[in-house]
Amino acid sequence: MTVIHLSEVQSRSPLDVIEKLVTDNDWVFDRPNDEEIAVQVPGRWCDYNLYFAWNEPAGAMHFTLAFDIRVPDRKRPVVNELLALANEKMWMGHFVVWREEGLLTYRHALPLRGSTGPTMQQIEDLMHNGIAECERFYPAFQYAIWGGKTAADALAAAMIDTVGEA
Repeated sequence: MTVIHLSEVQSRSPLDVIEKLVTDNDWVFDRPNDEEIAVQVPGRWCDYNLYFAWNEPAGAMHFTLAFDIRVPDRKRPVVNELLALANEKMWMGHFVVWREEGLLTYRHALPLRGSTGPTMQQIEDLMHNGIAECERFYPAFQYAIWGGKTAADALAAAMIDTVGEA
Protein backbone atom coordinates (compact mmCIF):
# COMPACT_ATOMS: atom_id res chain seq x y z
CA MET A 1 0.00 0.00 0.00
CA THR A 2 1.27 3.48 -0.84
CA VAL A 3 1.78 5.70 2.20
CA ILE A 4 0.29 9.15 1.74
CA HIS A 5 1.07 12.05 4.04
CA LEU A 6 -1.68 14.32 5.25
CA SER A 7 -0.33 17.26 3.22
CA GLU A 8 -1.15 15.30 0.06
CA VAL A 9 -4.84 15.06 0.97
CA GLN A 10 -6.90 18.22 0.60
CA SER A 11 -8.70 18.00 3.92
CA ARG A 12 -12.06 19.53 4.78
CA SER A 13 -12.49 16.98 7.53
CA PRO A 14 -10.19 14.58 9.39
CA LEU A 15 -12.24 11.81 7.80
CA ASP A 16 -10.85 12.70 4.36
CA VAL A 17 -7.72 10.72 5.23
CA ILE A 18 -9.85 7.67 5.99
CA GLU A 19 -11.79 8.06 2.75
CA LYS A 20 -8.51 8.15 0.82
CA LEU A 21 -7.27 4.95 2.51
CA VAL A 22 -10.61 3.22 1.96
CA THR A 23 -10.73 4.25 -1.70
CA ASP A 24 -7.15 3.05 -2.28
CA ASN A 25 -8.15 -0.39 -0.92
CA ASP A 26 -11.41 -0.60 -2.92
CA TRP A 27 -13.46 -1.16 0.26
CA VAL A 28 -17.17 -0.48 0.32
CA PHE A 29 -18.01 2.68 2.26
CA ASP A 30 -20.69 5.26 2.90
CA ARG A 31 -19.92 8.85 3.82
CA PRO A 32 -23.18 10.67 4.54
CA ASN A 33 -21.47 13.87 5.78
CA ASP A 34 -18.15 15.37 6.92
CA GLU A 35 -18.51 13.95 10.45
CA GLU A 36 -18.95 10.22 9.76
CA ILE A 37 -17.91 7.41 7.47
CA ALA A 38 -18.87 3.72 7.53
CA VAL A 39 -16.64 1.10 5.90
CA GLN A 40 -16.90 -2.64 5.33
CA VAL A 41 -13.60 -4.53 5.52
CA PRO A 42 -13.13 -8.26 4.92
CA GLY A 43 -11.50 -10.17 7.76
CA ARG A 44 -10.38 -13.73 8.37
CA TRP A 45 -13.49 -14.71 10.37
CA CYS A 46 -16.10 -12.28 9.03
CA ASP A 47 -16.58 -8.92 7.37
CA TYR A 48 -16.12 -6.06 9.81
CA ASN A 49 -18.17 -2.88 9.84
CA LEU A 50 -15.98 0.09 10.71
CA TYR A 51 -17.46 3.40 11.73
CA PHE A 52 -15.53 6.63 12.22
CA ALA A 53 -17.09 9.76 13.71
CA TRP A 54 -15.41 13.15 14.00
CA ASN A 55 -16.38 15.21 17.05
CA GLU A 56 -15.21 18.79 16.49
CA PRO A 57 -15.88 20.12 20.03
CA ALA A 58 -13.93 17.21 21.57
CA GLY A 59 -11.23 17.35 18.92
CA ALA A 60 -11.36 13.59 18.66
CA MET A 61 -12.21 10.83 16.23
CA HIS A 62 -14.22 7.90 17.52
CA PHE A 63 -13.61 4.50 15.92
CA THR A 64 -15.99 1.56 16.25
CA LEU A 65 -15.48 -1.83 14.66
CA ALA A 66 -18.53 -4.11 14.79
CA PHE A 67 -18.33 -7.87 14.60
CA ASP A 68 -20.82 -9.92 12.70
CA ILE A 69 -21.93 -11.34 16.06
CA ARG A 70 -25.04 -10.62 18.12
CA VAL A 71 -24.94 -11.62 21.77
CA PRO A 72 -28.21 -13.26 22.91
CA ASP A 73 -29.52 -11.99 26.25
CA ARG A 74 -28.96 -15.37 27.92
CA LYS A 75 -25.24 -15.24 26.96
CA ARG A 76 -24.60 -11.70 28.21
CA PRO A 77 -23.17 -12.73 31.62
CA VAL A 78 -20.49 -15.03 30.13
CA VAL A 79 -19.70 -12.55 27.35
CA ASN A 80 -19.38 -9.69 29.84
CA GLU A 81 -16.91 -11.77 31.83
CA LEU A 82 -15.04 -12.58 28.62
CA LEU A 83 -14.98 -8.86 27.71
CA ALA A 84 -13.28 -8.09 31.02
CA LEU A 85 -10.68 -10.84 30.47
CA ALA A 86 -10.02 -9.83 26.85
CA ASN A 87 -9.79 -6.10 27.66
CA GLU A 88 -7.07 -6.87 30.21
CA LYS A 89 -4.93 -8.30 27.40
CA MET A 90 -5.29 -5.34 25.04
CA TRP A 91 -2.92 -2.42 24.67
CA MET A 92 -5.32 -0.05 22.86
CA GLY A 93 -9.08 0.09 22.55
CA HIS A 94 -11.63 -2.11 24.29
CA PHE A 95 -14.54 -4.43 23.58
CA VAL A 96 -18.15 -3.70 24.54
CA VAL A 97 -21.60 -5.07 23.84
CA TRP A 98 -24.20 -2.49 22.85
CA ARG A 99 -26.95 -3.24 25.31
CA GLU A 100 -29.98 -2.64 23.08
CA GLU A 101 -28.77 -4.40 19.93
CA GLY A 102 -26.53 -7.00 21.56
CA LEU A 103 -23.85 -6.04 19.03
CA LEU A 104 -20.27 -6.92 19.92
CA THR A 105 -17.91 -4.06 19.10
CA TYR A 106 -14.35 -2.82 19.46
CA ARG A 107 -14.00 0.87 20.33
CA HIS A 108 -11.17 3.35 20.36
CA ALA A 109 -10.82 7.13 20.24
CA LEU A 110 -8.06 9.16 18.64
CA PRO A 111 -7.54 12.59 20.24
CA LEU A 112 -6.49 15.17 17.64
CA ARG A 113 -6.90 18.48 19.46
CA GLY A 114 -4.20 20.93 18.40
CA SER A 115 -3.24 18.99 15.27
CA THR A 116 -4.20 19.49 11.65
CA GLY A 117 -5.77 16.03 11.63
CA PRO A 118 -4.71 12.40 11.56
CA THR A 119 -1.85 11.13 9.44
CA MET A 120 -2.28 8.24 7.06
CA GLN A 121 -0.01 6.18 9.35
CA GLN A 122 -2.21 6.89 12.38
CA ILE A 123 -5.32 5.76 10.52
CA GLU A 124 -3.55 2.66 9.18
CA ASP A 125 -2.43 1.80 12.73
CA LEU A 126 -5.87 2.46 14.20
CA MET A 127 -7.55 0.19 11.66
CA HIS A 128 -4.84 -2.47 11.75
CA ASN A 129 -4.84 -2.68 15.55
CA GLY A 130 -8.64 -2.83 15.75
CA ILE A 131 -8.95 -5.53 13.11
CA ALA A 132 -6.05 -7.51 14.63
CA GLU A 133 -7.70 -7.50 18.07
CA CYS A 134 -11.04 -8.55 16.60
CA GLU A 135 -9.39 -11.37 14.64
CA ARG A 136 -7.49 -12.44 17.75
CA PHE A 137 -10.55 -12.63 20.03
CA TYR A 138 -13.26 -13.64 17.54
CA PRO A 139 -12.85 -17.38 18.27
CA ALA A 140 -13.14 -16.75 22.02
CA PHE A 141 -16.43 -14.92 21.56
CA GLN A 142 -17.71 -17.72 19.32
CA TYR A 143 -16.70 -20.36 21.87
CA ALA A 144 -18.52 -18.49 24.64
CA ILE A 145 -21.66 -17.64 22.66
CA TRP A 146 -22.19 -20.74 20.52
CA GLY A 147 -19.83 -23.30 22.07
CA GLY A 148 -21.15 -23.02 25.61
CA LYS A 149 -17.67 -22.45 27.08
CA THR A 150 -16.96 -20.44 30.21
CA ALA A 151 -15.22 -17.12 29.67
CA ALA A 152 -11.90 -18.46 30.95
CA ASP A 153 -12.12 -21.64 28.84
CA ALA A 154 -13.14 -19.70 25.71
CA LEU A 155 -10.23 -17.31 26.12
CA ALA A 156 -7.73 -20.11 26.81
CA ALA A 157 -8.88 -22.06 23.74
CA ALA A 158 -8.67 -19.01 21.49
CA MET A 159 -5.23 -17.96 22.72
CA ILE A 160 -3.51 -21.20 21.71
CA ASP A 161 -0.72 -20.38 19.26
CA THR A 162 -0.39 -22.94 16.49
CA VAL A 163 3.03 -23.93 15.25
CA GLY A 164 3.66 -25.18 11.72
CA GLU A 165 1.10 -26.25 9.17
CA ALA A 166 -1.14 -29.28 8.86
